[in-house]
Amino acid sequence: MKNRVVVTGLGLVNPLGLDVDPVWERLKQGDSGVGYTTVFDASRFPTKISAEIKDFENLPLGRDVDLWKRRARHTCFAASAALKAVESSGIQDQDLDPTRLGVYLGAGEGNQNFEAFSRMVAAGLADGELDLARFAQVGLETLDPIGELEQEPNMPAGYVSSMFNAQGPQVNCLTACAASSQAIGEATEIIRRGDADVMISGGAHSMIHPFGITGFNLLTALSTRNDEPTQASRPFDLQRDGFVLGEGSGMVVLESLDHARSRDAHIFGEILGYGATADAYRVTDIHPAGRGAIRCMRMAITDAEIDPSQVDYVNAHGTSTTVNDRVESLACREVFGERALKTPVSSTKSMMGHLIAAAGVTELIVCLMSIRDNVLPPTINYENPDPECDLDYIPNASREATCNIALNNSFGFGGQNITLVVGRFRD
Repeated sequence: MKNRVVVTGLGLVNPLGLDVDPVWERLKQGDSGVGYTTVFDASRFPTKISAEIKDFENLPLGRDVDLWKRRARHTCFAASAALKAVESSGIQDQDLDPTRLGVYLGAGEGNQNFEAFSRMVAAGLADGELDLARFAQVGLETLDPIGELEQEPNMPAGYVSSMFNAQGPQVNCLTACAASSQAIGEATEIIRRGDADVMISGGAHSMIHPFGITGFNLLTALSTRNDEPTQASRPFDLQRDGFVLGEGSGMVVLESLDHARSRDAHIFGEILGYGATADAYRVTDIHPAGRGAIRCMRMAITDAEIDPSQVDYVNAHGTSTTVNDRVESLACREVFGERALKTPVSSTKSMMGHLIAAAGVTELIVCLMSIRDNVLPPTINYENPDPECDLDYIPNASREATCNIALNNSFGFGGQNITLVVGRFRD
């Protein structure tokens, strides 16, 4: 018999705030965290806006600040969110077996040293031809070896494990925009089969750097609505023109129900279902018929042992790109059938931007808040209905509504699809 898996701790660091409740309050109010990019000079880029964490220097890390000065942006985000999640769970006060405590993250890379790389390229092409020896020599002279190590995607998981003496499973997956949702799904499976009692799971990412912006601009995936930053992310709106990059981290503490009961833990909700599929279609585009998304949602609903009619709210992947929003709407219509038009759907990326690898866990926490408060967050900037996106997107204002079960979608570049179903805990 599988262990039931519950959520006992939550932590958030993102453009709307540095903890769960402040972020949730701003989401309910329909506030936007999008503004002009200040992390680097983006004035000559097609996209000059992003959803930054503006007070990065004041992140609550709970440790000697000097220890964190050379650690990368994504690691600092992860450490701060993990501290909040562990604190809210109370597990730090328990006599845990460290070999039964694990970490499973979906974290992306940290900040890239674009200036040093540019100098390397300039030196390597100084005479009009590529001189690899000169390129390498300048790299050895200019790159910071610690900085290069610290920006690796696996570093947050390593630091989080050491912070809490987690000697159980330690994994990091990087399946693009689906990463942290997949991490939670896989961490759930580890607890279900009895390989750990407690897992710290989630993700962290920041692609707000020249490499990240350049790549997404080349793919024409980013909004260029630079004159109206707070209105740029507009999922499902007919005039959407791409997503807005965000950054941050979200962490949850997952436990087997028996373990949570044994210490009388507060339970925020239960992980009911997990679905994972691949489109096997293109390196960027979702399949136009939504075959991976449909199968993924159905898999999660089946795993949760519920009927689609029992889903009270869908937190959509909802990126604000033309293709994703259309195909996700199509997938929801296919999965929910006659109830599709009555099932509320919203994209909180409209307010906090796209946190890439950290998006899924952040949106799962939003689902748990919706269940806690019976409030559904809005999709802001929804002004012009798209005939191909015809669902109830909770336009522009939050809504009070009974929410016992929520479904969260995360669909990544490369065709990775993850759906999580969470529910109000029922003893």
